[in-house]
Amino acid sequence: MRDRTLKALSLMLSYPSRELQDAMPEIARVLGADPRLDAETRDGLRGLAGRLEEGDLYDLQEGYVMLFDRSRTLSLNLFEHVHGESRDRGGAMVSLIETYRGAGFEPATSELPDHLPVLLEFLASRPSPEARETLADAAHILDALGTRLARRESGYAAVFAALVQLSGASAAAEAVAEMLARPDDDPTDLAALDAVWEETEVTFGPDPNAGCPQVRDLLAEMDKPDTLRPAAE
Repeated sequence: MRDRTLKALSLMLSYPSRELQDAMPEIARVLGADPRLDAETRDGLRGLAGRLEEGDLYDLQEGYVMLFDRSRTLSLNLFEHVHGESRDRGGAMVSLIETYRGAGFEPATSELPDHLPVLLEFLASRPSPEARETLADAAHILDALGTRLARRESGYAAVFAALVQLSGASAAAEAVAEMLARPDDDPTDLAALDAVWEETEVTFGPDPNAGCPQVRDLLAEMDKPDTLRPAAE
């Protein structure tokens, strides 16, 4: 049985689209009804859902890119925060893809396998203990990302608070502090950010010119694993 909350959080962290805006009332309903989340977090998620539903789409898309694509310290690619651009990142990617395929799924997306919405999509289909353990392993990353977003007064901070709560774990304070000690990117300094990205050769993953991913499986069809299709036998 699919975890509708993890599915809803995956969608909420996806690149804004008109379809996603239409799904926001149902997303808010699912998240607001989950007793695993505290009242403050549920309120924050409902507020974010309302802004994503009612906001100008182009403004929402621009804000999303400035947060998650223009800032490496807020990257939704989790291995960015663990391995950076070291060779270990490629091995971790391969291992994660093997985990997906070993469970009978193939991500149907242009994003890298460690992209958080992709991982949450996968975990939504897995047994609860497995999903909790995976989230617990990443709790320090999730906590640090949530703290950075809260500092920027971003409503997306509530998503990360929810994920830490769903993990059932307390993030290691030293690991969180180490992440937060890293200088935060200035997403408005485009020249500096372009220079950083140009120094890094990305050799793993899809064509970087493929564009923004589309939301393929909204909450109206949440129980159908469309975004993760069965792997070929």
